[in-house]
Amino acid sequence: MKDRSKGYQLFYFATCPYCIKVRIALWWMGIELPLKEIRYHRENRDELIAGGGKKQVPCLRIENEAGVQWLYESDDIIRYLKHKLA
Repeated sequence: MKDRSKGYQLFYFATCPYCIKVRIALWWMGIELPLKEIRYHRENRDELIAGGGKKQVPCLRIENEAGVQWLYESDDIIRYLKHKLA
């Protein structure tokens, strides 16, 4: 699954209920993504704001041939990953 998940990163913080929802869905689908915690890691928070334009989590960073996209909203992230990686 690691090869298929290349190009994806999930920005989150541990106590956010929507982030927990996405992380449980990842586990349930057997998808492993790099996780970037933003509450205690300023460099991750700065990267999220610089790239996505806001500090909202969860946020899925998608890098593909079309460029970089930033996907917010837990249900949208789960739906996208289920369609693309599960």
